[in-house]
Amino acid sequence: MEATTARQYSRLFVPKLFTVLRGSYGWSDLHSDALAGLTVAIVALPLAMALAIASGTTPEKGLYTAIVAGFLISALGGSRVQIGGPTAAFIPVVFVVITRFGFGGLILCTLLAGLMLIAAGLLRLGTLMKYMPHPVITGFTAGIAVSIFSSQVKDALGLQMESVPAEFIPRWSAYAKHIATVQPPAIALTVLGLGAIVAVRRWRPGWPSFLIALLVCTLVCAGFGLQAETIGSRFGALPSGFPEFAFPHIPFERTRELLPSSFTIAFLAGVESLLSAVVADGMIGGRHRSNAELVAQGVANVGSALFGGLPATGAIARTATNVRAGARSPVAGMLHAAFLLLFMLVLAPYMRYVPLAALAAVLLVVAWNISEYEHFRHTLSAPRGDRLVLLLTFGLTVFFDLTLAIEVGLVVAAFVFMFRMAEAVEVSSGVKLIEENGEESTHPDQRARLPAGVEAFQISGPLFFGAANRLDELLDQFPKPPRVFILRMRLVPVIDASGVHALKTLLERCRRRGTTLVISGLQAQPLRVIGQMALHPREGELYFVDDFDASLALARTLAGANAMDGTT
Repeated sequence: MEATTARQYSRLFVPKLFTVLRGSYGWSDLHSDALAGLTVAIVALPLAMALAIASGTTPEKGLYTAIVAGFLISALGGSRVQIGGPTAAFIPVVFVVITRFGFGGLILCTLLAGLMLIAAGLLRLGTLMKYMPHPVITGFTAGIAVSIFSSQVKDALGLQMESVPAEFIPRWSAYAKHIATVQPPAIALTVLGLGAIVAVRRWRPGWPSFLIALLVCTLVCAGFGLQAETIGSRFGALPSGFPEFAFPHIPFERTRELLPSSFTIAFLAGVESLLSAVVADGMIGGRHRSNAELVAQGVANVGSALFGGLPATGAIARTATNVRAGARSPVAGMLHAAFLLLFMLVLAPYMRYVPLAALAAVLLVVAWNISEYEHFRHTLSAPRGDRLVLLLTFGLTVFFDLTLAIEVGLVVAAFVFMFRMAEAVEVSSGVKLIEENGEESTHPDQRARLPAGVEAFQISGPLFFGAANRLDELLDQFPKPPRVFILRMRLVPVIDASGVHALKTLLERCRRRGTTLVISGLQAQPLRVIGQMALHPREGELYFVDDFDASLALARTLAGANAMDGTT
């Protein structure tokens, strides 16, 4: 019995790479993975340097991170197509740590964060990451975007100032004091870089817009002899050798002071990597191993620190690029790291000519991309408690720090949840969250009443952030997607922003599978919140009906129409 339990436990941490290589992996798969890895490496090259500079260190640190951590995350991770490396989410916390404790302090932070992630994976806490409230994620993501934007003003305008303060308000005060030192060439290169990125994405969306923007700006700067600061003028020549194992002076005596920042790095790495893995699952129809992914993230962060790199995690945009480029296995991510190493060895002498204003343009676009403006605006239409969590997390992220923002956001979200549960306790007491029709149902004959091609589930109890992820599993239970899926919500007294987000995700999955979603029996509060957050019926995709009998009648009509159309 104990041996069986140990085997089951060990399976949680088997890397997807081993699973793939034990299967029918062949030359065609390797060819697809190589092309995908090359594509992602081209995208990651300018990003890695820009993220390192924005974090307050030298560009090669970003390349070391993408190479070492990117390889380890793909080789040991629990996702088939995850791409790891430095990400924009770390910029505010890394910048503050380097400013206050030096690069040795960051190495210690990254090591501690890596150990925390390994421990979290071994303790099987990966599943708990799915319960993060959506307003907290949206709030600190938008706050990070504002912080990244504000960190790039100096290079985007070419301001002549020695250093940039870490805090938001002192930073903008410093900008105001040095506004007279604006350099027109830097502004011109920033505008040129932004224009190139927007133009490529509009007319040639398959091309690497960041790399093209850097090439254009570099050629213009060198060709016209513009007096603009470059990588070489600020940092000197980039190293053109392999990353070296290094163990710099680490202030172990300041471990206690660095623990909050280490926790923030571990938290961000865990959440962002698992969110990226979930996005990848949706794109390829797979299922990641969350605890294996956390262990891999931990090992990758330890490895990155020992090679003088930055914190790393799964990168959603690069992972999506990997999937769209045809990746089939973790080999693509490993090859992406190998290609980056090759680029560094070959192109290092030429990278010194890249203007910093061009890298600022890249990060301004990154800040806009991760701001999730539409999600932020959408969550503002949620109930008052969700709005409070969103705005509080956003404000604390911008004006104070991520650690405080996450802590306060989670605590306030918990209190909001407890308040809602207190209102709904009489209704939800003793009722299972989700039960299949025919299993412990008050009407055992309901499954027999379902027409062919129709399936039905019932939700009992509040649909809040702690339960919303359960909806993700419903469609996976059917070997063949139903024509019509009835979701009974008569016993759902309360829904929050995360619940509505889960319903939208379920609707999107139904749409991709050719399944029509019918929601029956909505109570007053869920109906009001769903309407506030713009989830409305759509002909042929989503219907709201009053009760189960009405949903059965509609399902018979829809299933019959789909069958006549030849849909499944």
